[in-house]
Amino acid sequence: MLLWRIGRHLLSIAGIVLLGGLISATLVRFAPGFDTDEHQFDPHLSAESVRALQESRSGEHNVLRYYTSYLQGALHGDLGVSHALGQPVRTLLRDRWPVTLKVAGIGLLMGWLLATALAFAVSLTRFAAYEILGTTVSGAFLCIPAAVLALLSVIFNAPGYLAIAFIVFPKIYRYTRNLLAKAYGMPHITAARARGLGELRILFWHVLPVAGPQMIALAGITVSIALGASIPVESLCGLPGIGQLAWQAALARDLPLLVNLTALVTLVTLLANSSADVIVYMVRSREA
Repeated sequence: MLLWRIGRHLLSIAGIVLLGGLISATLVRFAPGFDTDEHQFDPHLSAESVRALQESRSGEHNVLRYYTSYLQGALHGDLGVSHALGQPVRTLLRDRWPVTLKVAGIGLLMGWLLATALAFAVSLTRFAAYEILGTTVSGAFLCIPAAVLALLSVIFNAPGYLAIAFIVFPKIYRYTRNLLAKAYGMPHITAARARGLGELRILFWHVLPVAGPQMIALAGITVSIALGASIPVESLCGLPGIGQLAWQAALARDLPLLVNLTALVTLVTLLANSSADVIVYMVRSREA
């Protein structure tokens, strides 16, 4: 059953990535300004050079033909050339992915540590002051747009991963807090407390087995949130990662770059969610 589940996830991932790339190519193709290259307005270019620039995109007018050609090249490791940056897309992704991995990874880890520490403190102590503090702080960060947090990190010269931590923190805290509150409200937890069991024993033996699987699923979802947050953070903080690259590609209607970035982000997001699902399945299988 486990192998069947993994195989089903892999098939689903392959299908969704292919479909996502096609949808991305279609949206970019019909976006306003698609066929416009700012280099065409350079007065130093001759008529032949301008014509050559226009012809360089002629193969992208038919979306299906372009996407078929792109897939054939991708099978051989050729992901195309960026129109805006004039470099192979494969080189751009290879050079910029480590930056995003570091910024989003550290930010996600910090967000999880902060959110779970506060959620567990509120649940264990049951102090009203902690509850009010957690609700107020998470609510405040939930209301602040990601771009504003990125801008604040620039103003205060803070690292970009700190902005990502504060972006994912309120979502993790609120969901985790609700899971813990629901678990602590179960009858057998009340009975365990009535019998005098310690809070830590109740947490590890009775609460985490109930809330843990859903928290693992939440971990998969927060990967996509962190990746999405990396776009404004990297763009405003001047970090040369995938997020900044996506922003530049969107402004330039850079079809090869946008199709590859869509496929990459979709792949990472689906892998994270599928991994969480498989882990939850394995945990529940061992409990059964």
